[in-house]
Amino acid sequence: MPLVANTELPAFSRLRQEGQNVLERDVAVHQDIRELHVGLLNMMPDAALSATERQFFRLVGEANQIAQFYMHPFTLKELERGPDAAGHIDRYYERFEDLMDEGLDALIITGANVQGTELSEQPFWKPLIRVIDWAYENVTSTLCSCLTTHAVMEFRYGQKRRPLGFKRWGVYSHRVSGQHPLVAGVNTRFDVPHSRFNAIGREQFESVGCRVLAESEEAGVHLATSEDLFRLVFFQGHPEYDVISLLKEYKREVTLFGAGRRDDYPPSIDNYFTPQAEAILDEHRLRVSSARERGQPIPEFPEKLIVDYLDNTWHDTAEAIINKWIGRVYQLTHHDRKRPFKEGIDPNDPFGLRG
Repeated sequence: MPLVANTELPAFSRLRQEGQNVLERDVAVHQDIRELHVGLLNMMPDAALSATERQFFRLVGEANQIAQFYMHPFTLKELERGPDAAGHIDRYYERFEDLMDEGLDALIITGANVQGTELSEQPFWKPLIRVIDWAYENVTSTLCSCLTTHAVMEFRYGQKRRPLGFKRWGVYSHRVSGQHPLVAGVNTRFDVPHSRFNAIGREQFESVGCRVLAESEEAGVHLATSEDLFRLVFFQGHPEYDVISLLKEYKREVTLFGAGRRDDYPPSIDNYFTPQAEAILDEHRLRVSSARERGQPIPEFPEKLIVDYLDNTWHDTAEAIINKWIGRVYQLTHHDRKRPFKEGIDPNDPFGLRG
């Protein structure tokens, strides 16, 4: 299912350069295929705004080579932005109020950075509730990523996330749990990156009727759905991550340590670096620690030396699950994008599996 370049958003050009299938609008309108309109509520901080666009656009665009996807990025005005990000949003993003009028077939909501521990005290809290409440009644299915999963589980189900006491940081093996259209035919065991300090446990999901679909013995639940099995889809991990995403996070933390803005040197990322990469990073750790102790310039992070040793072990399964998600949206959604389901579909049991 190719993407349709319905705006001049730079992400489309970047994705074309990567070999992604992106149609020009004038080509798309002459194809007799029902398009799908997918919203992306991007709450990520400025530095990750464009990368997050590409990551989720890529997953949707690779899901199927037949249907056409119109992507509709938007954000929340309550999130503070710098001038560059604000300009990007003003130029390329849409207004939520307009999308409410026009309708969406599916919605993806990213995570966000938070200050403090209480989600209910974050600036996005009330506006996010508004988006979720609208989507639940008007959009066929909403995919919640990481922190949004935690927020929705708290304000919709009364299940607050629990602090881990450390950062769950790495690539972890997960196993499919039970049967469901979203995991039918995918690898029964697959990897997913995680990067978080908090978690919602299996018992919390199940206590409110949600269905757990994939779980790691080490990292906990990754994939779950709302009690109707489809209208809300929850990710706790980050299957959208690029192969270098965790490396960028690690580089940021090492840089903070070198600048004296972090007391301890960041731990290695679980199950991510190869032995060759670990050796390079161990040497860099010694050099950085010594330079900081002596007040000398901090050596440059050896990113270019590490990249060739990184492996992406999660993207194929992520693509398969998104393919199944968007394919089911295509099958269930109404031809009128303002209406979430075709005639005869029970919103509380879209798949007809609960009876």
